Amino acid sequence: MPAVPAVIRMMRPPPQVRRARGAVAALFFANGALFANVVPRYPDLKAALDLSNTELGTAVGAAALGGLVAGPLAGALVARFGSVRVAPTSTLCLAASVVLIGLAPSWAALAAVLFLMGAADSVADLAVNAHGLRVERRYGRSILNSMHGIWSIGAVLGGVTGAAATGLAVPLPWHLAVAAVVFALLGAVVARFLLPGRDDQDAPARPDGDRGPLRWWSIGPAVLAMGVIAAMAQSMEDAGATWSAVYLREDLGAAAAASGLGFIALQALQTVGRLLGDGLVTRFGDRAVAIAGATLAAGAMSLALAVPTAAGTVVGFGAVGLGIGTLIPAAMRAADSVPRLPRGLGLALVGTVNRISLLAGPPLIGLVADTAGLRVALLAIPAAALVVLGLSPVLAGRREPAAAR
Repeated sequence: MPAVPAVIRMMRPPPQVRRARGAVAALFFANGALFANVVPRYPDLKAALDLSNTELGTAVGAAALGGLVAGPLAGALVARFGSVRVAPTSTLCLAASVVLIGLAPSWAALAAVLFLMGAADSVADLAVNAHGLRVERRYGRSILNSMHGIWSIGAVLGGVTGAAATGLAVPLPWHLAVAAVVFALLGAVVARFLLPGRDDQDAPARPDGDRGPLRWWSIGPAVLAMGVIAAMAQSMEDAGATWSAVYLREDLGAAAAASGLGFIALQALQTVGRLLGDGLVTRFGDRAVAIAGATLAAGAMSLALAVPTAAGTVVGFGAVGLGIGTLIPAAMRAADSVPRLPRGLGLALVGTVNRISLLAGPPLIGLVADTAGLRVALLAIPAAALVVLGLSPVLAGRREPAAAR
């Protein structure tokens, strides 16, 4: 019965690999929770520093600039030290930047701190995804969506915590300091369970003719499209993260404690999409799941903006989260599998395109909001979903799972 052990191996990887999956998932969780604790406090930062929508959007855009600047450094750090070291270290740096956000005394200081947070997040993002893909290759089947789902669970927890802190009027510096310490400790504890060694030491050869010269004119457009898909997914998520609380509170008159519900709904439904995503991707492929998700996001948010109510808006943001759940993992998996492209380089390129595209997003939405209203500015969400639909052919179709090892 030779097939039985193969099935068992595919379903039950070695204990070291299972522990590494739990450890890297914990880092995804910590990173999501750290970021999300800040989001429901944006209205408080805006009020405390007397910022306009444009000023808040520009300050948030500084985080994207920090991520863009740190992108090449992230790739170099992972190549030099390995994701096993860079992932937990960058999580600690991200926690430190969250503490500083609560202490920012001015717009300039806030923008500078968000720049540092974006830089730390860029390094952490590449490192945890590189390690996650390494673990996925050892599993022999899709698990990256569920890891991003753990990030979303962390984001939901962080959003709930931030919303509760807002409703209870907890001082911003104390709230963010406690959150940072808790999740920094988590990152430090799980670091010892990650897979040791280099990220490419156990990568199997790709069976698609990965030999010969690297022709950028043939693979460049596809990698660019993958990066844009990731950027559109991230921009839809960030639009909800940055502006949903402001829109619900200032435009639709929601109570302070309820203003974070749009972001919480987005992250909660995104979590559902990601936790279900591995099974759906295995059955239907990244491309089909992306098309269905982008269609849902575009339709639901368009309807929510056409009929503006607080409840409908929360539902709309939730549908966006459900629709975009698998898009970023799909783009990363596709980029990491491009023929003749070294492992990890595809991730770095997609991350760079993502950061460039996101750099203008928050200030642009803020500018449109100041001139035409935030309701009009949030049309950027269905527009981004339509871009994903147009570029979806670059994503992979259904693939057969491999045996775990």
